[in-house]
Amino acid sequence: MAETQTDAARRRVLIAEDEALIRLDLAEMLAEEGYEVVGEAGDGETAVRLAEELKPDLVILDIKMPIMDGLAAAERIAGARIAPVIILTAFSQRDLVERARAAGAMAYLVKPFQKSDLVPAVEIALSRYSEVAALEAEVAGLTDRLEVRKTVERAKGALMTTYNMTEPQAFKWIQRTAMDHRMTMKEVSERILAETAGGGEVTRPAP
Repeated sequence: MAETQTDAARRRVLIAEDEALIRLDLAEMLAEEGYEVVGEAGDGETAVRLAEELKPDLVILDIKMPIMDGLAAAERIAGARIAPVIILTAFSQRDLVERARAAGAMAYLVKPFQKSDLVPAVEIALSRYSEVAALEAEVAGLTDRLEVRKTVERAKGALMTTYNMTEPQAFKWIQRTAMDHRMTMKEVSERILAETAGGGEVTRPAP
């Protein structure tokens, strides 16, 4: 537990929510888990400005905010590769979820939520963001990046099903294997898919 708290303490979070009580609750929950709340905003425009100034590790945005809504703010923050974004909403409609993903959100939370909902969403957002950053560093073109992401996602799924790995564990396995054997993550993922397609076990490539 101490290790988790140490890791979390290094993570700086910006909160944007126009309802002060919810903003306070969020800040308290995050502080209790060891995260550092470095800024708070009541509208999307201020959230974007603070994100640019503070460079937080994570931004939590409510969808319904004055001046600029959370989806527009998410597009700006995610588009500039400032930090991963969690979208907070009182609505669970599928179209909002899809719009949040299109805006670049890595996770979303539906109000009302508990701390037990918040912490996994934070960890998922941070994990997915690091994955995307690693893949983008490997592949330059947008079209190629999308293809690589699809292949890696499928390979992660195969590892999770075959070896009961978590999503972060599966990605780290692919990333570590690629580094160890001087292969791309796409090459490792394609090998995983080929080996698991017939129900076989995955073997590490020979050095």
